[in-house]
Amino acid sequence: MIRKYFLERFSWITFYILLHLFFIFVAFLDSAIPLKPILYIVFLSLIMFSIFLIFRYKKETYFYKSLEAREDSLDITNIPEPESPFEKIIENSIINQTEILKQSAAIGQMTLEQEKDDLLSWIHEVKTPLTAMHLMIDRLDDELLKSHLTYEWLRIHLLLDQQLHQRRILFIENDLYIENTDLETIIFDEIKTLQSWCIQKGIGFDIQLDVTEVLSDAKWLAFIMRQLLTNSIKYSENSDITIYSHEQAEQTILELKDSGRGIDPKDIPRIFDKGFTSTTNHRDHAATGMGLYLTKKAAESLFISIAVKSKLGTGTTITLTFPKRNDFVNITSM
Repeated sequence: MIRKYFLERFSWITFYILLHLFFIFVAFLDSAIPLKPILYIVFLSLIMFSIFLIFRYKKETYFYKSLEAREDSLDITNIPEPESPFEKIIENSIINQTEILKQSAAIGQMTLEQEKDDLLSWIHEVKTPLTAMHLMIDRLDDELLKSHLTYEWLRIHLLLDQQLHQRRILFIENDLYIENTDLETIIFDEIKTLQSWCIQKGIGFDIQLDVTEVLSDAKWLAFIMRQLLTNSIKYSENSDITIYSHEQAEQTILELKDSGRGIDPKDIPRIFDKGFTSTTNHRDHAATGMGLYLTKKAAESLFISIAVKSKLGTGTTITLTFPKRNDFVNITSM
């Protein structure tokens, strides 16, 4: 701050020094003016000016030091009290700009909330004709056509479901209800929903659940399983997906293993990033890069850790580690 202060007052200090040098120069040229008294006066003047600078430094930099140390936020209550007219101008400018930013942020938040509500309303409205469409598809006699239409219907249903949870995940803490949840029911319900897709791709399931009950939120856990199963089915062909659970160190471990195309090792650290698809199959326009991102976000809110092991061309194993039961207090306190 000292350096900044001298840079700010450089022109004044320079003018003061040059002015005194001018006095000395005039006394040197004019023999009628005694030089020694002038030098003495200049010396005393410089001492007094130095003391004045030290005093003014503390007084003039207090306001700016407080602004510099202030946290960057829209809270204007911690702005120091201005003492000079220029400091008052700065304070008024900060207050006015903060009020404009607050109003802009409020309008933006209201617009965002309105768009979110409109989108959620639209998703719920679309579900009605989708349900009717599914009932009409079930009445078809042509099994091949029925299978193709069911697959396309399922794709739309999963995309809408993902979009719905993408909007809700911002407020997931308000939606959690931790209870004893039956893993078997959730897994079989999700497999039943994806049944037509599995049949079309020749995918079966090998399920071995040594632990069938976990402490979690049933709705969001179902969403996590749906996204993981969708990924496994999407990138697998004519193979089985193995799902098994066991207990280890008082924690429930759930593993989902497929024999699909696998993941390139360099992609594994990024698969949960928003919008990331793949470097191996970068032209896959069907991938959105949102499924695993939302899965990770939901899992973090449920204190579920996710680990991924994969080998390109061999398959992928995803491990879910549920929190210990005595961590229930941590979860419910969110």
